[in-house]
Amino acid sequence: MTEKVGSREKVAIVTLGCEKNLVDSDMMAHLIDEKGYELVDNPDEATVVIVNTCGFIDAAKEESVNKILDMAELKDSGKLKSLVVAGCLTQRYKEDILNEIPEVDGIVGTGDFMSITGIIEESLAGKRPVYVGNPIFTYEEVVKRKVKAGTYSAYVKIAEGCDNACTFCSIPIMRGGFRSRTIESIVEEARHLAEQGIVEISLIAQDSTNYGTDIYDGKHMLPELLNRLAEVEGIEWLRLHYAYPGFFTDELIDVFASNPKVCKYVDMPLQHSEDHVLKKMRRPGRQRDTRELVAKIRAQVPDVALRTSLIVGFPGETEEDFERLCEFIKDVKFDRLGVFTYSNEDDTPAARLPDHVDEETKEKRANILMEIQREIAAERNGRFVGRELDVLIERYEGRNDIFVGRTQYDAPEIDGEVFVSGYKGELGKIVKVKITHSYEYDLAGEVV
Repeated sequence: MTEKVGSREKVAIVTLGCEKNLVDSDMMAHLIDEKGYELVDNPDEATVVIVNTCGFIDAAKEESVNKILDMAELKDSGKLKSLVVAGCLTQRYKEDILNEIPEVDGIVGTGDFMSITGIIEESLAGKRPVYVGNPIFTYEEVVKRKVKAGTYSAYVKIAEGCDNACTFCSIPIMRGGFRSRTIESIVEEARHLAEQGIVEISLIAQDSTNYGTDIYDGKHMLPELLNRLAEVEGIEWLRLHYAYPGFFTDELIDVFASNPKVCKYVDMPLQHSEDHVLKKMRRPGRQRDTRELVAKIRAQVPDVALRTSLIVGFPGETEEDFERLCEFIKDVKFDRLGVFTYSNEDDTPAARLPDHVDEETKEKRANILMEIQREIAAERNGRFVGRELDVLIERYEGRNDIFVGRTQYDAPEIDGEVFVSGYKGELGKIVKVKITHSYEYDLAGEVV
């Protein structure tokens, strides 16, 4: 049994960035709770604040730095004794943080958060600990996480790092090379989450369809993993994110078509449509391959919701390239779409390419794409009106006397919701809802 500390220091974790950081924060929360510290949601009440940062693009870096400075002010206005910075920003810019933000009392990188309780103790003792080594942690050591009460959906990392070396991406610098977890460790984590009331698991990795090739003799093991997770009692939905099109096998499509617990939802970040842009990005596959794969998935998995993400303004992207990208989106009609403007990242090959696109043009192109997608989303959503769909009920809005949930076609926090009337049960349940109205991104209906 873990020794409990004598002091009841109050610790708040502030998480920024992607879902992978959420997972790291949950695991740190478990370690902190085991050690005997009191976890609090409000940083104003905390004596220790951990800011889990993102360092992926310029906007995320700026947000992280601003949040660190905001928390530092609590040393004067609140109860704060120790400010610890964790995550991708520290992994990449530890010297800058140490030199430029003296209020920071300790830092921990992406491969060292297992040491978080020791870092807290050292920082409270007046030291300035720095735990930033090689980002090689694989989560085999810790599968327990502490999720917040009232949470019914959780992200689970099936692999860490990436080997794809996309020219625009700094993830390998911050997270290291691709490292799969074993099926057994992931299943164990799923069981632990189910015991805490989680009913939906979203699988994440930088390259999820490549799962297992590094530890299972080159075999693509995602189909096997999904089928094993479907056997975990209490887990009702399994959702897949970040599936590279180049490794989306026929066996994987069969699992989507046949396993009732696997959500009919495919998140496949394409980044662009034009072959020469994809080549400069060093992305696998070409547009013809993507079109064929999308057609195959839709033919074999009826009603599947397809999500993708795109980058506009990549160096050398011409107006003609962008117009063709717009035509591609109009033609394929993705159910869900995210658009990012290209961000010039330090130490990446794309930063050294010629013909960079100005910020105003990038923003204009992003807005045009989202306007196109708004109409497509409304059209795709309309097909659900009059049908009965399973909806995971997640919260109650008292002022409107209405419950809010999601279908299997919508990922938590990034996609649409369903506004449900006539429900009198508990949160965290999956119920049948007859859809009566559709909007651009959301649905509304009545409990059957």
